[in-house]
Amino acid sequence: MADETPAGVDVRDVLPQLAQLSNAFSRGHLVERATAATGLALDRPAMGALLITSMADRPLRIGEIAERMQVAGPHITRQVQELERRGLVRRIADPLDRRASLIEPTEEGATATDRYTSTLVDFFSDAIAHWSAEDRADLGRLLKRFAADVTARLTD
Repeated sequence: MADETPAGVDVRDVLPQLAQLSNAFSRGHLVERATAATGLALDRPAMGALLITSMADRPLRIGEIAERMQVAGPHITRQVQELERRGLVRRIADPLDRRASLIEPTEEGATATDRYTSTLVDFFSDAIAHWSAEDRADLGRLLKRFAADVTARLTD
């Protein structure tokens, strides 16, 4: 059957749990609570752009931010301009191409991102605190794999 994994687990069995998680995140306003913890009035796309720049291992071009967020470049340009206006990111010259700019978080932007991620980490850590270390490790390993595979399929 096309819906089954090689081990015979029917994928349809987890669809209710995926819907339950999606609904719980939306109803619980988890993203909104984490954004409020930053002390900034940012909408979801702006917070996403700030997160991408803060979690990157280097400054990014606008196109790289858009690619990582899976949205169109012009949309990200507007978000970055607003974040820059608010002092949360800054543009620096691309050393490989002086015509291009790279975007990196300012200290204030990085601090806001730390507060946001701490809120999420605390929430999820509390939710699975009673799990065994092995179960938490399995969740992390499988969730990384699942996210990578789903993202790859959606970007094909």
